[in-house]
Amino acid sequence: MIQVLADGVVAASFIVLGVVGLSMIYNILNFPSFAQGDHIATGAYIALGIVALAGTAGSIAGLSFGWPLIGALICATILNGLLALLIDRSIYRQLRLRNASRISLIMASFGVALMLRNLIVLLAGHDPQYYAFAIQPALSIGGARITPNDLLAVIVTTMMVVALHLFLSRTTLGKSMRAVSENPSLARVNGIDVDRVIRWTWLIGAGLAAIAGVLLGLSVQVNPSMGFELLLPMFAAMIVGGVTSVYGAVLGALLIGVAEAITVHYIAPEYRQAVAFLVVILVLLARPQGILGEKA
Repeated sequence: MIQVLADGVVAASFIVLGVVGLSMIYNILNFPSFAQGDHIATGAYIALGIVALAGTAGSIAGLSFGWPLIGALICATILNGLLALLIDRSIYRQLRLRNASRISLIMASFGVALMLRNLIVLLAGHDPQYYAFAIQPALSIGGARITPNDLLAVIVTTMMVVALHLFLSRTTLGKSMRAVSENPSLARVNGIDVDRVIRWTWLIGAGLAAIAGVLLGLSVQVNPSMGFELLLPMFAAMIVGGVTSVYGAVLGALLIGVAEAITVHYIAPEYRQAVAFLVVILVLLARPQGILGEKA
């Protein structure tokens, strides 16, 4: 059971960074972005392109990569955020200015997702690729076996969640984002620059997605559908935790990750998403607004 929990935490670490961005976009821009999964893939491929030029340059402390990948991760985080900002400026913002309905924004996000996925295929092809080919010996931690790359994913995700909490609770911009998510009109009346908040929402959401993409690519492989495959677990996590709560999204990701790990170990891998949505149904039957969500 310890191994199952460890695998669940590792699986959750890939979901968390994507679902946090998804939750922020939903609460601040008032629509679920179905392109969030594909921003995970674009971030992973941006880093892959930089690594292809610089190389992995050996290994750091038993990990399967060197310092160039860390530099590539930082660059991918920034560039992926700028890509999301460009898409918002050219598509979503134009729809907002025309008072487009929520369904119009949702359909636009579907289109953006398909555009990004096909752009990746056009530039990089369908075949899976890897940041490094080093074989890692598993570490034994508390009776569970975990690779150094997976342990890194858990540590980095934890650090990002803590940093996001401090950002939202301690900084002026973070407090402004919380105010806009609760009541955009009131926030604007009180002098908060809503457009600035929206810009930073895209930058942070896509930046976190890039980190998730690189961590997932290190654990398994980089392929054009890697973000799309995480999209359903991300939505499941957001619904379970409560769509109005970023912290609920983190808790939901942990529950979904553990549920998927239990399914893989005791049933069959192909049923993991079905079991994840069974968890969604059970939680919603008991608490329709999600675990940490607020009643409408």
